[in-house]
Amino acid sequence: MADDWIEIASAGLHAAISPLGAELSSLRVADGRELMTDADPAFWAGRAPLLFPIVGRLMGDKYRLDGEEYPLPQHGFARRQRFALTEQAANRVVFRLSDNDETRAVYPFAFTLDAAFTFIGATLATDITVTNTGDRDMPASFGFHPAFAWPLPFGRPRADHRIVFEKQEPAELSAIVPGGWIAPETWPSPLDGRELKLADELFARDALVWDSLESRSLRYDGGEGRGLEIGFVGMPKLGIWTKPGARFVCIEPWHGIADRQGFDGEIWDKPGILRFAPGEARTFSMQVTLDA
Repeated sequence: MADDWIEIASAGLHAAISPLGAELSSLRVADGRELMTDADPAFWAGRAPLLFPIVGRLMGDKYRLDGEEYPLPQHGFARRQRFALTEQAANRVVFRLSDNDETRAVYPFAFTLDAAFTFIGATLATDITVTNTGDRDMPASFGFHPAFAWPLPFGRPRADHRIVFEKQEPAELSAIVPGGWIAPETWPSPLDGRELKLADELFARDALVWDSLESRSLRYDGGEGRGLEIGFVGMPKLGIWTKPGARFVCIEPWHGIADRQGFDGEIWDKPGILRFAPGEARTFSMQVTLDA
């Protein structure tokens, strides 16, 4: 593990978080078995970046605000910023990112982004609080992007792994065009009832994106035996993504989405953007529970 990763633990789980991006970089069973990606750079070296102040990609990698254009890379800048450690205990750690010269050059707003990781028994709760510390309205979205091991380390074959949604999901999926934008057309849902059987061919065209999601939790497992229960109250969209052949699957609750192909409006008109009044704070939460 990297020397600067901060570790926390519960009776049955251990986690390590990197100050770079406040990124959850390891989630392990007490016996050392890893529940997250191996971050093989041949596929994707990310682990669980925090997506702020946008989710997905902008048309032309820029947005418009009050007639001005600002460059902003896919998923924003938080994942490439170093967070300050503000709280640390055996089972909890909190990091903070505040606006700085680099962020204000591309996002002219004053903010804090607090990332709290807390073990409660067999659950790792991640609570991200966005606060507008400036004196004008601030546009922002937020998304999680954790990459879990596929297969999980419980002896089940990769081909047996699945994701089971809390509720029926009748809506078709948002299609993605090359470049990462949302297409005008949709894709048929690959679910069988509430179940998504994971297979490389599902991701040949890119991520699976639910722009309209009924569920606020799901289960990821190997068909039987131990698995992960993932909750995300208040996150109305979901992406599931990997690269064919990779040893991870990303399960990504979002409050935001990539630009629709051809979008040329102001950032306030971008789907998923929230308007934060001066002094306003909102918390975005995800819980990962290892079942018994």
